[in-house]
Amino acid sequence: MDLVREQTSDLSRKLGRADHQTLDQYLTSVRELEKRLVIQEKWAQLPKPTVDQKQPTDIEDRADFVSNMELMYDLIFLAFRTDSTRLITFCGAGGNYVPTLKGVDEDWHNLSHHGRDEKKIEKLALIELEEMRLFAKFMSRLDEVKEGNHTLLDQTAIFSGSNLGNASSHNNSNLPVIAAGGHFKHGQHLAFAREGKKAPPLANLFVSHLQHLGLETDKFATGTAALNGLSST
Repeated sequence: MDLVREQTSDLSRKLGRADHQTLDQYLTSVRELEKRLVIQEKWAQLPKPTVDQKQPTDIEDRADFVSNMELMYDLIFLAFRTDSTRLITFCGAGGNYVPTLKGVDEDWHNLSHHGRDEKKIEKLALIELEEMRLFAKFMSRLDEVKEGNHTLLDQTAIFSGSNLGNASSHNNSNLPVIAAGGHFKHGQHLAFAREGKKAPPLANLFVSHLQHLGLETDKFATGTAALNGLSST
């Protein structure tokens, strides 16, 4: 920006009013980005808190999905606890293998295509219940860490869900998702598209998350507003 400031100044004098405004908006947005990068650079160099935690050991057996998930949640917890990052995405376990879990003797992917077979659904439920147990354990750990008058869970907006509403038929409507942590209103089940009413797009939930991050926006993809019923205010 500093190198081209003189050139852009000369150019702006030759532009019409509309073009001058366009150039000014562009340069302002670039300058604001530069300021944010400077702030982030300072944050990245701040000393991080130390933790009494041994170095994680990788799990070689991918069928041991419980240990693998626990390991990933441990890493995520430590990353937030030490303020090493502010944003994490995590794709959970799943695949063409038989999970090491009592009561499950068929591969995970085959069970997801259950075709409404009750025995397969029962086995799939064992896997999904274990997934929820691990997720709840992770959130409990976040809730145990105090940050002033809040907990780490209070400061962390979490989205958990699936890309399929019915894996058996690869249907991606009516997705089951969880909005946890953060400054959202919890202890409720929001069900949409009932009694003929049109459902809001799932992207509205992402608008809520962006606003939680402090971004002043009401749009994301097909989302046009924050998700109704989720705000704590």
